[in-house]
Amino acid sequence: MFLINELYPDQMIASVYTFDWEKAAKRYRGAIFDVDNTLVPHGAKEEEQTIQLFERLHGLGIQTMLVSNNGEGRVKPFADRLHTDYVHKAGKPKKRGYEQAIEKLGLQRGEILFVGDQIFTDIWGANRAGLFTILTEPVDPATDEIQIVVKRWLEKPFRRVKNKK
Repeated sequence: MFLINELYPDQMIASVYTFDWEKAAKRYRGAIFDVDNTLVPHGAKEEEQTIQLFERLHGLGIQTMLVSNNGEGRVKPFADRLHTDYVHKAGKPKKRGYEQAIEKLGLQRGEILFVGDQIFTDIWGANRAGLFTILTEPVDPATDEIQIVVKRWLEKPFRRVKNKK
């Protein structure tokens, strides 16, 4: 039963771009993000709205971090444009990448939230690392690779429930 609970997010949102970050800033000092289909379509470069979001978060006093299973060639240029740190080849859902991000942020787990678009990598791993988890709708599911399409089909029952059991 415990494993099943680790697959449920603490909160579900439509988009990182419509989320109430001002309210979140009252409780959280750090935000960790997945990249592909959380912030931009799979494989896309940062967009102006992404840059503005990170500027807004930094202005609110929220430290940011990217945690991605992608290689450094994908993640570093993206992170550089957002003026944020990153962990690449994170091995999600393993805890290692999240632990590295927590250490880099220098915050307590209870001060950090995580946002991602996939349950079986992003949410499962962040829950295992003890973070507050937010599942967002994918930015553009049409850009998903085939293995992610299959995972999204398997995620459907978990997306129907709004809170952890």
